[in-house]
Amino acid sequence: MSSLADRIRDRTCRYGVLGMGYVGLPLALAYAQRGVHVVGFETDAEKVRAVQAGESYIPDVPAAALAAAVASGHLEATTDMSRLAECDVISICVPTPLSKSRDPDVSFVDAATRSVEAALRPGQLIMLESTTYPGMTEEFLLPRFERLGFALGRDFWLAFSPERVDPANRTYGIENTPKVVGGVDEASTRMAVEFYRIAVQTVHPVSSARAAEMVKLLENTFRSVNIGLVNEVALMCDRLGLDVREIIAAAATKPFGYMRFDPGPGIGGHCIPLDPIYLSWKLRTLEYRARFIELAEDVNLAMPRYLVERVTQALNRLGRSVKGSEILVLGVAYKRDVGDTRESPALEVIRLLRDRGGVVTFADPYVDSVWLGEVELRARPLTPEALARADCVVVTTDHTAFPWAQVARHARLVVDSRGAVPRAEVRGTLVPLSGPALEGRPGGPAEAPAAPAAAGRIQP
Repeated sequence: MSSLADRIRDRTCRYGVLGMGYVGLPLALAYAQRGVHVVGFETDAEKVRAVQAGESYIPDVPAAALAAAVASGHLEATTDMSRLAECDVISICVPTPLSKSRDPDVSFVDAATRSVEAALRPGQLIMLESTTYPGMTEEFLLPRFERLGFALGRDFWLAFSPERVDPANRTYGIENTPKVVGGVDEASTRMAVEFYRIAVQTVHPVSSARAAEMVKLLENTFRSVNIGLVNEVALMCDRLGLDVREIIAAAATKPFGYMRFDPGPGIGGHCIPLDPIYLSWKLRTLEYRARFIELAEDVNLAMPRYLVERVTQALNRLGRSVKGSEILVLGVAYKRDVGDTRESPALEVIRLLRDRGGVVTFADPYVDSVWLGEVELRARPLTPEALARADCVVVTTDHTAFPWAQVARHARLVVDSRGAVPRAEVRGTLVPLSGPALEGRPGGPAEAPAAPAAAGRIQP
């Protein structure tokens, strides 16, 4: 233990990051910038090539910083998993999606664990960062390492530390986001805490790996349930003829006892739609029903269909049906100012509109194309002409790069699920997520384009 602890303290330890995606690459760079030799492990040869060339494929990782870390010799990437044996510390940062039956899919963690098993040697600290259910580190990883004849606390150390990456967050990153750490035993907790303190300002140890796993699930279940609440409030407000955003803005003026959440077309991304399901699944094995989680999931999963109904009703009021109408969807990423479409509700909105016969196109400054089954849709340039031509413009992602004033001026009909379109600028009809439609200023349903816009997508 002292030998590894000494190498951690003087930063001569070698660090292996298994999985160089949105979690692993920023983590690897943070340690490389602090003088630790980092080896990134990937099955995707193109990502390895990009890292070696200093080319960033993660928006939150500056290419210049990545190139500098590679040039300094502190960061390298490889597909050779046998090199895990060189590493003193290993972090597993691989995806943990849901299966088609919405059960935890641990196949990526299983594959990563097999790679670690094949290279395991005495004196290594193994840390899982992939989101999972409470107990997985202890129940899934530990027995596999112990079967090889290694003793926990003597030959190796094992801990869980949930990733807390928030893509496109310009305020919080690896360094200033507190790190929660829980080891399978106390020695593992102490070792992991020492290692994370190299790159993270605040490290918060908890009593066990199981506790750390639960922390992550609580964080995102809290968000899922509260988003589900405000989404249901939006449905209530629509029945009452109220604009939910007016209600939320007024409630948010209370300086205590209220935390603002905003409704939208559903939830998406790599964490919020998935993490609560991991917790719910685990509790089902213990004969406990997670009622809040299930209700929030029901509400959130229903929002894309609700939004499509809003589009259908809005077109009907203008004497049109969805079938045959040109519908322009703004934004397919799951959140503002990122290019990640995982679990994005916008994709379900597009699928439902297409199923009803809509002629659907989309614009997104961060996404070139999306796949709906075997059908690929490519992003279209967002121009005043495209806005004016569309029978309906549907706002599903409120990217700051979108020219919202142009959308307000040129679109004949906008169904805005994000509250992004400036109402004072509206010339046609604006349908909010709930409540009555807003008719634009007199003088025509939409302003004709003054001049052709430049070709190509709007750049972020």
